[in-house]
Amino acid sequence: MDLDAYVLTHQHEWARLNELASRRGKLTGAEGDELLDLYQRVATHLSEIRTRSPEPTLVAHLSSMLATARLRSAGTRTLSFDDVTTFFTDTFPAALYRLRAWWLWTMAANVVVAWVIGAWFVSNPSIESALISPTEVDQLINNDFESYYSEYAAGSFALKVWTNNAWVSALCIALGVLGLPVILLLLNNILNVALIGGLMWAHGRADLFFGLILPHGMLELTVVFVAAGVGLRIFWSWIEPGPRRRLDAVAHAGRTAMSVALGLAAVLLVSGIIEAFVTPSPLPTWARVGIGFVAWSAFMAYVFTVGRWAARRGATGDVTAADAGDYAPVVG
Repeated sequence: MDLDAYVLTHQHEWARLNELASRRGKLTGAEGDELLDLYQRVATHLSEIRTRSPEPTLVAHLSSMLATARLRSAGTRTLSFDDVTTFFTDTFPAALYRLRAWWLWTMAANVVVAWVIGAWFVSNPSIESALISPTEVDQLINNDFESYYSEYAAGSFALKVWTNNAWVSALCIALGVLGLPVILLLLNNILNVALIGGLMWAHGRADLFFGLILPHGMLELTVVFVAAGVGLRIFWSWIEPGPRRRLDAVAHAGRTAMSVALGLAAVLLVSGIIEAFVTPSPLPTWARVGIGFVAWSAFMAYVFTVGRWAARRGATGDVTAADAGDYAPVVG
């Protein structure tokens, strides 16, 4: 194949496609038809060049041009109020409900492990002396633990907590396909809670610990467990894809997980506000814990009512077919 001659023969078509694809404003009906016709021709040209004379620069140039033309021909989408409403009434709750077994078991296992570690720490005082000095213990239980929730301005603290927890949840989902990193993240999180809780309990400050951790922790930790369960579901879809091809199963699980991650960011905003404004407030313990319980109960009710209804309507938690993209044809 004489590549120079081929380029000379077809470069006017490539230039015209580039012009139409890059033009601002709407195309006329005739120009739209021309765009589609040129797209098919240039795609054929690219295929021939790749097969017979794959010059890297030219292949990259034509590939980029075709991508731009495809976006132009498919149109662009704008986010509407209906999209947001549909997300929170169908996509997000349906994903939570359909994946409930994964995150409920994750939550149960972590709570049990946390209690076991905390009880083991309390019943073995020698461990405490090996990990932390008496001075540090006194500083933690009488000052640091409580002051942590009030040392920053409430607004900036809420933002700090929100971004930190959103990052941890995103990591659980992003690393889900690997499996083990999610378990390690959970273990690190549970160890911190269990050891501090065991330390406070051993020194007679369990009331302070639970009074400060429960208002925001019920919702916050549930979100982390949801993210971890969804992440592990991605890993399992890779191990056991079922009737689908492995890549298709992982893609479906991954898209659903991204929907969950987006929704959890909103839930974490609520827990961050509670942690910044309710946890350190002068309200009595019963009132602070009650607010946290109401928030947690509202989330669970949302999952098992709105989520169940959405699942019954056929919502899967995956993105729409238009957003999922196209599959390349394969020969069986």
